[in-house]
Amino acid sequence: MSLTSTVTDHARIITVNADRIDAAMAIQFKEDMRTETEGGPDRVILDLSTVKFIDSSGLGAIVASMKQLEANRNLDLAGLTPVVDKVFRLTRMDTVFNLFPSLDDALAATADH
Repeated sequence: MSLTSTVTDHARIITVNADRIDAAMAIQFKEDMRTETEGGPDRVILDLSTVKFIDSSGLGAIVASMKQLEANRNLDLAGLTPVVDKVFRLTRMDTVFNLFPSLDDALAATADH
């Protein structure tokens, strides 16, 4: 699992460079997210456009990553593929996270604030 991170004026963008987030990589994902999100803008956008599969452990790792952020910081999700989007909606996590169809849509929402 590898994450890459860039910072814009208003957000830190973290891109998942893997096609799955599952039990085999959930612990490493949480550790990598903690490292990538230390400091920086209040808004973190997780780009999931390459992720084709997520299981309950992967979902838990993303929730844990959100919870480890300081209280004033947000974790938004962008680029969910249909299968990953369905998991978030079935588990009602779409009520917890802001979901954006693409990274461009998420960045446009930043500009609107």
